[in-house]
Amino acid sequence: MPIPDTIPILGASWSDALFVIFAGILLGSGLLVVTMRDIIRCGLAMIVCFGALAGLYVILGAPLIAGAQVLVYIGAISVLILFAIMLTQSKSGPARLVFQTQAVPSAIAAVILADIMALAISSTDWGGAAQRVATATADLALSLFQDYVLPFEVVSVLLLAAVIGGVYLAKREIDPGKEPGPR
Repeated sequence: MPIPDTIPILGASWSDALFVIFAGILLGSGLLVVTMRDIIRCGLAMIVCFGALAGLYVILGAPLIAGAQVLVYIGAISVLILFAIMLTQSKSGPARLVFQTQAVPSAIAAVILADIMALAISSTDWGGAAQRVATATADLALSLFQDYVLPFEVVSVLLLAAVIGGVYLAKREIDPGKEPGPR
C-alpha cells in the first residue's frame, strides 16, 4: 500500500508535518541547552539540537549539508566538547553558574530579538523562496572519494587519534601522593 501525499487526518503534507516536528525538537532542545543546570546534559541536548537541524536540511532538499552537519557537528565538535567537559569538570563547582545569574537580561534580549525577527519575517516578500534547490551531490561525492581520498583519510585518522588520546587522558590515574600540576 503506497503512502499518501498528505496525512489523512490532518490534511497537511508529510514534509510540512516533519518540518513542524523537527522544528519543535530543535527549539525544545535549544531551550534545554541554555536552561539545564547539568553541563553534560546540556551537551547531550546540543547533540539532539544538531540532529534536528540535520533533519531540517534533509527536508529542505540538502542531504549533503545534512550529512556534513551529522559528521562535523555531531560526530566531531559535540564529541570534542563533551570530552573537554568531562576532562576538565571538577566536582566542586559553584552552586550558581554565571549564565544562570543573567536570566533576566537575557530574557529581555530574547524578547527584543524575537520582535525584530517577527518584524523582518512579516515584512519580507517570500514569493519564490520556498523552492527546493537541485544539488549535484553525486558529482561532489565522486570528486571527494576519487580526487581527494587521501586528505579525507588523513583527517579521519587524525580524528581517531584525537579520540584515542582523549580516552587515554580520561582513563589515566593520578597518583594520590603527587600534586597535579604542570610537567
